[in-house]
Amino acid sequence: MQNNKYLFTSESVSEGHPDKVCDRISDMVVDSYLSKDPVSRVACETLTTTNKVVLAGETRGPKIDKDELISKVKDCIKDIGYDQDGFSWKTANIETFLHEQSSDIAMGVDSKDNKDEGAGDQGIMFGYACNETDELMPAPIHYSHKILRLMAEDRKNGKLKGIEPDSKSQVTMLYENEKPIKVTSVVISTQHSKDLDQEKVRASVIPYIKKSIPENFLTDLNPKEIYINPTGQFIIGGPDGDTGLTGRKIIVDTYGGAAPHGGGAFSGKDPTKVDRSAAYASRYLAKNIVAAGVSEKCLIQLAYAIGVSKPLSIFVKLANGDEGKVSDVKKKIENNFNLSPRGIREMLKLNNPIYEITSAYGHFGRKPTDKGEFTWEKTDKTDLFKL
Repeated sequence: MQNNKYLFTSESVSEGHPDKVCDRISDMVVDSYLSKDPVSRVACETLTTTNKVVLAGETRGPKIDKDELISKVKDCIKDIGYDQDGFSWKTANIETFLHEQSSDIAMGVDSKDNKDEGAGDQGIMFGYACNETDELMPAPIHYSHKILRLMAEDRKNGKLKGIEPDSKSQVTMLYENEKPIKVTSVVISTQHSKDLDQEKVRASVIPYIKKSIPENFLTDLNPKEIYINPTGQFIIGGPDGDTGLTGRKIIVDTYGGAAPHGGGAFSGKDPTKVDRSAAYASRYLAKNIVAAGVSEKCLIQLAYAIGVSKPLSIFVKLANGDEGKVSDVKKKIENNFNLSPRGIREMLKLNNPIYEITSAYGHFGRKPTDKGEFTWEKTDKTDLFKL
């Protein structure tokens, strides 16, 4: 076997990153509608800047008072941790411009007579799984997420003092023969209070690398390859430092660049939008295929047309050497899974208000909850795929 070595890097951003603030608010809107009517239609975009939040988009379903949504936006900002001069849950000006969904779109999506419910838009969606981590996620994105998630937990419970909500991480790993061998560099940029110098920031943040990444991957990591706030101080951050928009962190949301992406964002979209629901379904399929031991890697692509219920194509790619299994795997998918928009929503129970929690630290590699969150992460179809 050829000894193939290469470096691969993935990044994550925290819930306080301006784009993630927007994702959180947009998914809060989705959950607000679904909690009142599980067949609501929502497409909500959010913009944030210095002490300003703007919501825009289309909805169909129950009437929700603007003041109720504005109050919930403030709750999101407060929970993330923003009470700064340039962006605060107390003082931010919040405007909402949500309006009724286009009747032309509704006509194509709705079921009628003998016509099943169609996809809400055309598009291609990918799902991926690999055996690099217990969560069957690529290692670099998994550890990048974990660093920031643990930092946020301790920031909120008071254990991590002087660190503010806006943070980014990046993990580079050496691969040998398609397997991650070791971490070669880590980058963490984090917003901090004025009274925290860079030595204190570094001392505060370094422990989260060790808490997040297995020791065997860190043995040869040169301390000089750990970059903490490499540009210097990071005091002005969040929406005050950079304008945020919904849907601008689609690689962070998925596989960190280790797999293709169809281009459609998830947050702010109800599950009739196949950008979201079919991406979840393709991950569900890929994860169960890898969990069943069929292959060390699996990539699924689904393609849809607006108003058409069935996928136009199903593509399966397995790890090198497993190509001969693809035909059987594809037949099992076609014979056992209803991949229409309605079939996906029913299979994964997606008409529930389960989306706000997905808005930070990745939509994949998470643990299913008793509340019905992350159903696409279950490995309850492995027996079906065993060859």
